[in-house]
Amino acid sequence: MYKEFKELLLKIVPWVIVVFFILFYPMLISIYVFIPLMIGFMGYVLLLGIDRPRAIYILISLIYLINLEVNLSLPLFLTTATVILFYLTIYPRIIIFKKCRVCIPLLSVAFIDLIYIILLLSYDLIFGESSIVIDQLLIYSFIADMLMVFLL
Repeated sequence: MYKEFKELLLKIVPWVIVVFFILFYPMLISIYVFIPLMIGFMGYVLLLGIDRPRAIYILISLIYLINLEVNLSLPLFLTTATVILFYLTIYPRIIIFKKCRVCIPLLSVAFIDLIYIILLLSYDLIFGESSIVIDQLLIYSFIADMLMVFLL
């Protein structure tokens, strides 16, 4: 009985952690500005879900990205549009690095972050908003985003 309970616990606990992370981490970011955004990392998870048909990756990343945009008052679906734009334009060209296990994830996260910043700054320019401030916290968030790739 103990072994069955332990196996059940090992199956349930990771999913509970993922659900709490998806739901509450964006709320923490809106309170504590020094916590990294992880837009590139979750964008790469969405990319993995699209590339290798895994619906759970797509669902987890979309819920996180939309929750992040809502909590931080960012333009809705801009992160999703960024990942799709990256997937259609740049991703087919970086596939040539297949043999390098780290190159594709690092390049993907870097490009997703850069494209998102460019699109967000363009959005701010067009609509006269100020959604984001470019400072040391943004660079810290970018570096933390790049380091999260090594968890996959």
